[in-house]
Amino acid sequence: MTVDRLGLEGEGIASHQGRALFIPGAFPGERVRVQPEPAGKVLRGRLEDVVVPSPARRTPPCPLADRCGGCDWMHLSPETQVEEKQRLVVDALTRIGRLPAGSFDVLPTAGRGTDTGTRRRAVLHQASQGLGYFGRRSHHPVDVDTCPALLRVLAPLPGRLAAPLLPLGSSLKAVHLLAEGESVSLALALDGPVRAKAREVAATLVRAGLAQGVVLLEPQGRVEEVGRPVLQSPAPGNAGVRLRLRPDAFAQAHATGAALLVERAVDMLAPRRDDRALELYAGNGTFTFALAARVASVLAVESSALSVALASSASRAGAVANVRWVQGEAGRVSEGLVREGVRFDVLLADPPRTGAPKLGALARNLGVRRLVYVGCDAGSLARDAGRLVESGFRPEVLQLVDLFPNTHHVEAVLAFSA
Repeated sequence: MTVDRLGLEGEGIASHQGRALFIPGAFPGERVRVQPEPAGKVLRGRLEDVVVPSPARRTPPCPLADRCGGCDWMHLSPETQVEEKQRLVVDALTRIGRLPAGSFDVLPTAGRGTDTGTRRRAVLHQASQGLGYFGRRSHHPVDVDTCPALLRVLAPLPGRLAAPLLPLGSSLKAVHLLAEGESVSLALALDGPVRAKAREVAATLVRAGLAQGVVLLEPQGRVEEVGRPVLQSPAPGNAGVRLRLRPDAFAQAHATGAALLVERAVDMLAPRRDDRALELYAGNGTFTFALAARVASVLAVESSALSVALASSASRAGAVANVRWVQGEAGRVSEGLVREGVRFDVLLADPPRTGAPKLGALARNLGVRRLVYVGCDAGSLARDAGRLVESGFRPEVLQLVDLFPNTHHVEAVLAFSA
């Protein structure tokens, strides 16, 4: 069959017996041989052979690309990846969000460049011979020795960590990698309480120079630290602050692209010096401190206690006095602010992949004149954008920042005015 287009999850889509057939690894215009695999309401197919390849298909820069689930577009040329990401996001906004075509400007995608050696964090699982990533659309790990997607300091760690971690056996559920510059930190997710063996393994990793520090994670959330697992990174847009990063907390995956994402998002928000800003889903302060440098005050809301603790520490160390941190679910905290009659001038939101369905109504009730939405899922972005329009906000500018080369993922920054 012939592949017609790419879907929001990065899979090729063809028509089979009147239904859409989703084919991982297939690209538009290709003639492919596929084995259909019905899966509930969705019809998927296993790619058996590429009979007529797309001109954009290339030899991937990783020998595991056919099996590993980490980089689903590694067979596609970088230029075509950028074009397809923009098409997918714009199509989602017009088709799902029902934003009229041409109702907002689309800027050229930013962040295009080297397509390997950019990721500063990853999650590994036990595989048959050591550590690896889950395979495509499965929870079966694929053994990895070296990963070209990771920063140079992290790339050989999947292979180098296998032997030191062997004593933990099946009690080790996952390994979280994090790098900042040449410093590496690890988190070991365990299936039960931290025991002496886990402490001994963590200390060995630190002594061997494989990590600056290790976080031992119990299933119920209790942690122990060995060494110095908290890394520091210059805060984008605010030279006086250093972000705190820990491998078990969220951090932007691209080693250098986060600064570009922050710059574009805050510029598109167009804050004024006397503005009161609200930031929802603030994480550890990636956007917060750049925003704080340009407004009178920021109320930063984040649900993760660990992220708030890291951000508060960075605030104190950088003597940032105009940021107030609130730990709580963004929607509930915002509803409380509405009841209290609090008002804000600008709002920046960076929700998880599930989106922020109540954002439009909340922003309207908080008196926001301008809003920037940062999203990594085109479908959620589109649905929330439609609700923002229904709440009286007008989309103005879309900027994509390509922080996930060789995958269908992309960061989208969409600015609205009231």
